Amino acid sequence: MPVNPDLAIQPPADILLERSFALADEAASNAFGERFARAIESVRELQQNPLQATPGTETHQAFQCLQVQLVGDLGAGKTTLVRATLRGLGHIGRVRSPTYTLVEPYVLERPVGELALYHFDLYRFTDPAEWADAGFREYFDSGAICLVEWPQRAGRLLGVPDLVFALDLDQEGEGRVLVARAYSESGKACLERC
Repeated sequence: MPVNPDLAIQPPADILLERSFALADEAASNAFGERFARAIESVRELQQNPLQATPGTETHQAFQCLQVQLVGDLGAGKTTLVRATLRGLGHIGRVRSPTYTLVEPYVLERPVGELALYHFDLYRFTDPAEWADAGFREYFDSGAICLVEWPQRAGRLLGVPDLVFALDLDQEGEGRVLVARAYSESGKACLERC
């Protein structure tokens, strides 16, 4: 049964940009994750150095927290996409699924400065109150990138994300289809560069 990515969006928000990507195999997923990592770096650089922006384009004063919700059934490729993004951002160590730890933190040295990234997996939550009780709000308010698997388990508490990546099997059941939706200007700027 296909996952409805809009269930993760609470309250409903306007979609600023939507794109679909065919991910035929793991190599295609890895390539998308690397493009997404480059997009993040590009947007961070533009937002931290607005004088480098193309005239007429919107920039922001500083890179703010980027919340990316990953939606899809078990085995859809959410963790694979997170691993590829981390590799694209220069992480060379092990990338563990946070199914049991709930969050895995990463601090990456990047040319435009240190980047904190938190990988969440909320699959084990049975009630949105568990998210609030876990004290995760501080991560989302820290200027970090938060990649959240199973965001619907937190109900309305996550708020509106910058991006939603919805993964599903393609028609033949061989590869994946990624439908990406941007709900903020930062999310839109990243998606435009993917």
